[in-house]
Amino acid sequence: MYTPRLKEKYAKQIVPALQEKFKYRNSMMVPKLEKICINQGVGAAVADKKLVDQALEELSMIAGQKAVATRSKKDISNFKLRKNVPIGTRVTLRGERMYEFLDRLISISLPRVRDFQGLKLKGFDGRGNYNMGITEQIIFPEIMIDKVNRINGMDIAFVTTAKSDEECLELLKEFGFPFKKS
Repeated sequence: MYTPRLKEKYAKQIVPALQEKFKYRNSMMVPKLEKICINQGVGAAVADKKLVDQALEELSMIAGQKAVATRSKKDISNFKLRKNVPIGTRVTLRGERMYEFLDRLISISLPRVRDFQGLKLKGFDGRGNYNMGITEQIIFPEIMIDKVNRINGMDIAFVTTAKSDEECLELLKEFGFPFKKS
């Protein structure tokens, strides 16, 4: 049976390394990646509804799982926004798909970012989760650049069971996240 490469790496290398570093009594105490949430805001969708459909299709291709549209919660006249209008897309990845996406992100997509210096260390939230933004969706190999008529960014949240930012940082470093040298 097929197991994603990073899931295997987590079980065989990351758990023992973190257990030794943080002196956990058993392997169940070691933090793990719970889910990856990808959000994409499409602000211009107020004027053109087709943009949300295209963003849904692109995000579904990137994630390998069907994305859903996010809708506005209230009316805001300054933005010509009505309640319950689609204004973005999102998808939550867990299990095998999560590890597959993480592998593609680290090994293929992040190296394709222009002038990439490494991920910033400011993305931690104090509760053991990490957030990052991507400015262009074209860094993903699933996207055909010829068919893109609008460059959109996205926010990616990595939710872990870590209790602190330090534990989360070590977990993500073990997965191979290219953080900036401080």
